[in-house]
Amino acid sequence: MSRMSSLKQASSPLGGGGAEAAAPDRQAELTISQMSRLYGVSLRTLRFYEDRGLIKPRREGNARFYRGADRVRLEMILRGKKLGFTLSEIHDLIGGNGANETPDLEEQLHPQQIVNQIGHLERQREEIDSAIERLRATHTRMTQSPPA
Repeated sequence: MSRMSSLKQASSPLGGGGAEAAAPDRQAELTISQMSRLYGVSLRTLRFYEDRGLIKPRREGNARFYRGADRVRLEMILRGKKLGFTLSEIHDLIGGNGANETPDLEEQLHPQQIVNQIGHLERQREEIDSAIERLRATHTRMTQSPPA
């Protein structure tokens, strides 16, 4: 199961099988460890997103407490990454302050952004396909020719 599909199941607003009982109330605050487990990201990733201003947990000393708005923003960040956007682009899309009520990042996109991102992903796919072809040809050549 992919991380995003497990995210969808673990987070009730995104829907998913019977995992809703395991998802915390949107009003409850979560620790960094709970956020990490719930969304399948590392503690380091959460700290990095905080440093970049993408999420802003409440701090008590060294402890971080994530509210519902932080969870919405993290869901949007993860969706943006899944769609191939950079963190800078995601920051621009979701804004630096506050959080939207819905983690539907796609609704924040403009038609031209969608077209541009599709083009970017298609170029990446072409590069990946080309690399795979080269590696397969090299592998075939290496396994079919006798060692020198």
